[in-house]
Parts: sequence; C-alpha cells; structure tokens
Amino acid sequence: MSESGLRERKKRRMYRTVSDIAIRMFLERGFDAVSVAEVAAAAEISKPTLFRYFPAKEDLVLYRIADHEEEPARVVREGPTPLEALRRHFLEGLERRDPVTGLNDDPEVLAFHTLLYGTPSLVARLYGQLERTEEALAEALGGGLDARLAAGQVVAVRRILAQENWRRIAAGEHLDDVREDAVTAAERAFDVLAGVLTDSVTE
Repeated sequence: MSESGLRERKKRRMYRTVSDIAIRMFLERGFDAVSVAEVAAAAEISKPTLFRYFPAKEDLVLYRIADHEEEPARVVREGPTPLEALRRHFLEGLERRDPVTGLNDDPEVLAFHTLLYGTPSLVARLYGQLERTEEALAEALGGGLDARLAAGQVVAVRRILAQENWRRIAAGEHLDDVREDAVTAAERAFDVLAGVLTDSVTE
C-alpha cells in the first residue's frame, strides 16, 4: 500500500476510534454532560487535534452515519430508473435490518438512535447532513429545480419511514411485527412518490 493510502487508513481509524469513545461516553452520561475536553482526554489526543477531525461536538456522533450521506446519489445510478433503484435499496435495507432504515432491535443501535433523536443539537446537525444528502441526490438526478424538489421528497420519505420504525421498536414492539408494516409503508410511500415526481426520476 502506498504511503498516502496508509495515511488515509490511519486517518479513518482515528475518526472511528474517537467517535466510538465519544458515543460511549455520551450514552453513559448524556450528550450535554460530557465536554469535548473530556472526550479528547479519553482518546489521548489534544482538544485542538480533536477539532481538526471533528469541527463540532455533534460531529463526534454523526460520524457513525456519515457514510450514508451520499448513499442515495450513488444508488440512483443502479437503475432501472432512479426511483425504482431507491425503492429497491430501501426494501433491501429492511430485509437485512440495516440500522439506517430504523428496523433494527440491537440494543446498541436503539441506544444510538435514542441519543441521536433525543438530543436537540444532534437533530439540528442531522438536518444539515440531510441537506447535503439532498444536494448530492439532486445533482445525481440532473440538477435544476425539479431535481431538487424530487430529492427533497425522497430524503424526507426515507427519514420518516426510518424514524417510524425506530419509534415503534423503541416503544417495545417486536421487530417481526414492525417489519411487515415497514415493508407495506415503504411500498406505499414509494408508490406515492412515483405518482408525483417528474418523468426524469421515474422513467
């Protein structure tokens, strides 16, 4: 492996390690009760170094799902149409119980989502991430107002479906019971999208 490749691997490992340490501390004590300085000390790095990796405290949490930011933009290229590719990808995520769909009852996943959705500053930062997802998806759909409108609706549908799945499981419903409804809701939601989006997305 080249020197640049080794540096990149080391950088990614640092991101993951510091993020994991921070999330563990936030889950134990609460997001607002843990300072960035405490996270840096636990990770054995300086506070300035931590901020070079994570510009905001919230990014320590959101890094865990950062790789999903441009996922819809990548998916639409798989065809046969952009919307059908997105539908298939979400349904496949439900089938494998991908945490990003909300259909996952692993205690660590549930705790992470509770931290994420239960902390106002994290929710606000999450919406910034979703805006970047919309921008990337709109570009993949060809750009322009129609593409931005379509991207906004797709991202909103994915978010609402995932939050509903997580909410029900967190409330104590059995995953298998939620799964059947989750598939039905996703099919219905994408059918609605197919009826309202432009031809460039559905054909």
